[in-house]
Amino acid sequence: MGVLQGIAEFLPISSSGHLALFQHFFGMEDFESTQLFFTVMLHFGTLVSVFIYYWHDIVDMIREFFLAIGDLFSRRGTRQRAQTPPARRMVLLIIVATLPLFVVLPVKGLIEAATGNVVFVSLALIATGFLLFFSDRFARGRKTARTATLADAVLVGCAQAVGTLPGISRSGMTISAGMLRGYDRTFAVRFSFLMSLPAVFGATLLELKDALEVGLDPAILPYCVVGMVVAGVVGYFAIRLVNLLADKGKFGAFAYYCWAVGLVSLVAGFLVK
Repeated sequence: MGVLQGIAEFLPISSSGHLALFQHFFGMEDFESTQLFFTVMLHFGTLVSVFIYYWHDIVDMIREFFLAIGDLFSRRGTRQRAQTPPARRMVLLIIVATLPLFVVLPVKGLIEAATGNVVFVSLALIATGFLLFFSDRFARGRKTARTATLADAVLVGCAQAVGTLPGISRSGMTISAGMLRGYDRTFAVRFSFLMSLPAVFGATLLELKDALEVGLDPAILPYCVVGMVVAGVVGYFAIRLVNLLADKGKFGAFAYYCWAVGLVSLVAGFLVK
């Protein structure tokens, strides 16, 4: 499960969909509710891998965030937008892109319920495949942090909200939406993973609260640590792979995998009860 989380969290193939199918076909349907802390640790592992991979970007954004606050109370706050550092614009774009997620909170229970529906997850994976296939072929943009607009960020944020559905890849949705909005391929990947930080961190906190309410079994702590470390290490190399394939224009190759897994799990879902 650590390997699945690390690979599928960043490759555009839906980590929630893969974990849901894994748990269904291996008789672990109640795993999320009984071992929620383990799931939290898996997500924390992939969260750390993003921090490590994009460490320099994150440090720059944190510094620019506090400098921007300082500028609000000084004369430098009147600087023209053209002089705004890219890292500061990236902070603004990520904040704006995170806002659509608040619309998802009222229907969080329905989304979690869909995780147990194999047919829904399978069809969502197939839909993800079509999105990857077409977005990769229409990607001709050159936008970066300097030229991306707030409207672009809102639409990519909406894609991230849709990506909370099991079987719909969050990274696939956001990278594809970015490329369709004219993002440079490299920037689309970087923006997708950086904008995942507040989303995944917030979701992890909510899940941790639920996990502590359910109760923690000390006996599973070693398994949690192993799962977290494996998810983090595998996730780091998955990020490198996505960047490499996006640069080479082969991002759409994941579409065939999504179609294959979606169709196989759809058929298996009817055959295996």
